[in-house]
Amino acid sequence: MIKKFLFIIFIFKSFISSASANFEINARTAILQDYFSGEILYEKNADASIYPASMTKIMTAIVAFDLIKSGDLSLDDNFIVSEKAWRLSTAGYSSMFIMVGDEVSVEDLLRGIIVASGNDACVALAEGIAGTEEEFAILMTAKAQEIGMENTNFSNSSGINDPNNYSTVRDILLMSNYLIKEHPKFYEYFAEKEFTWDRTGGDPITQGNRNPLLYKNLGADGIKTGYLAVEKYSLASSIMRNGRRLIAVGSGFNSKNARSRESTKILTYGLTNFDLVKIADSQTPISEIDVWLGKQNNVKVYTKKDIYKTIKKARKKNLKISVNYEGPIEAPINKDDVLAKLKVVYEDEIIGEYDLYALQDVKKLNMFSRLMRSLNYLIWGDV
Repeated sequence: MIKKFLFIIFIFKSFISSASANFEINARTAILQDYFSGEILYEKNADASIYPASMTKIMTAIVAFDLIKSGDLSLDDNFIVSEKAWRLSTAGYSSMFIMVGDEVSVEDLLRGIIVASGNDACVALAEGIAGTEEEFAILMTAKAQEIGMENTNFSNSSGINDPNNYSTVRDILLMSNYLIKEHPKFYEYFAEKEFTWDRTGGDPITQGNRNPLLYKNLGADGIKTGYLAVEKYSLASSIMRNGRRLIAVGSGFNSKNARSRESTKILTYGLTNFDLVKIADSQTPISEIDVWLGKQNNVKVYTKKDIYKTIKKARKKNLKISVNYEGPIEAPINKDDVLAKLKVVYEDEIIGEYDLYALQDVKKLNMFSRLMRSLNYLIWGDV
């Protein structure tokens, strides 16, 4: 057995829980994640059921984005506004202010949903895609189940008050992850601070984004606010700072000011108490593996995904990174053969294990060369 070890001093994630022991957010339920590592840095009643209110609109947008990505929908498609959709622009709800019979593009509806938080735009988009809002809600729930939102059900496209429209902050976090990972270009809509709708029969209406963090110097670029009297204030938020992304979701804030203040607090906590370390880059070979009877004596190996760990700034311990394999590996070797394991170990406990793949083919030596190599090994013990 040959083992090659790489030793790196990092901070281990087990200190994350102890680090958050004295930290508290004034919300009924909250969660904070380091996006690239996937580490949960803080949670409070994260699986408690909530009414997601307008955070529901994240999924409304996702369903449309998925259809655009698959080619079944276009930003230039136009949908006709129904009376049901229009009524949500006249009853005191957040609105885009569309009119009955308007033909509105998918792109305008999406911006009306994301920036202006228009409930009327949600219904118009839902009806245009699925025929009825009820059918669209079935698509939303199916998508939620697909991405692992185990405690969520959607009964409408806007998040207006309905006991059957429920979720958790952990599920909203999963949904936000999917949005950012699968639709990075469309996610840019969530950072827009205003949207102007050239409405029919009146002057254009410009509305600002309701996300208060967009107007702070945090690096916020999303995601979505929510409010229901029964749930109080909520916010799914994300910031990007120095190549690092944090996502927070909170619900049950007592006021708009508390929502802004406490969301800023939890994101700042993640920035100031933890660092993100890149263990492996999927584009860069991480080590070399010895080869037996090949036309080259070693082969580079790599991971097929970037590997990150979130580390605590204050208390350092030894984190061992090792490349493990039985070898040398006999040729021939094909590109992308699994040759070794990358193990991340802390105090004799494996906290991560990842396959390492051959970066290129290695052909076998011809018969004469193999014979000479074998004799050399028998005489000199030299691979």
